[in-house]
Amino acid sequence: MSRIALVRRPGPRLDEGTVTHIARRAVDVPLAMRQWDGYVAAVRSAGWRTIDVAPEPDCPDSQFVEDTVVVFGGTAVVTRPGSPSRRRETAGAERAVTDLGLAVQRIEPPGTLDGGDVLKVGDTVYVGRGGRTNADGVRQLRAVLAPLGARVVAVAMTRVLHLKSAVTALPDGSLVGWPDALDDPSFLPHLRRVPEEAGAHVVVLDDERLLLSAAAPRTADLLSDLGWTPVPVAISEFEKLEACVTCLSVRVRGLP
Repeated sequence: MSRIALVRRPGPRLDEGTVTHIARRAVDVPLAMRQWDGYVAAVRSAGWRTIDVAPEPDCPDSQFVEDTVVVFGGTAVVTRPGSPSRRRETAGAERAVTDLGLAVQRIEPPGTLDGGDVLKVGDTVYVGRGGRTNADGVRQLRAVLAPLGARVVAVAMTRVLHLKSAVTALPDGSLVGWPDALDDPSFLPHLRRVPEEAGAHVVVLDDERLLLSAAAPRTADLLSDLGWTPVPVAISEFEKLEACVTCLSVRVRGLP
């Protein structure tokens, strides 16, 4: 089974990225670039082929490519980000998924949808509805994915930027997260609390390995005790922009 990760190199205006729920802190751009290289190297070392999405040097948040497209099976849904300043980021992502041969759908006005709000757990797709993703964006995503066999469930989000700022899924379909960041954790069954908020975010590299922030060592220990292999990466400069390990790539599995 092929495994492809779309990534986008940060631009020179990285330190101007948007922050919503946290205080702005200075971003060390050279360090951020080294951390991005380390992130990409970790993904590649787990057997993923990375594809560089065309850069957007005038878009400070463009490295958070996950927000621009949602992939479900052989379909790619090009989003309409909730922040107007990010909407031109989607063109490069659309070209990348088109080149991969995916069927392309789009979120249209007045809908807004950020990919960071979309959590796939088997055939269930949880969508954070809040600041960046609105009800019409959820409706449009449901209209695309339901015929493909997905059950789309909206989850109210007001406390953090995106749904995957609070919760992510392990390879067995169970969930890990920081329940305090959720308006109503009961929407998400079998949610295991992690010891650090930075540990709420994992990227499944394969059936055993989980990419997570180096800022969550106790979570790494917990995941190891549960039988997984943690792969910590330093992303401190991106965390200053409300980002996490999921934000920096779009993972595409199963293409011929």
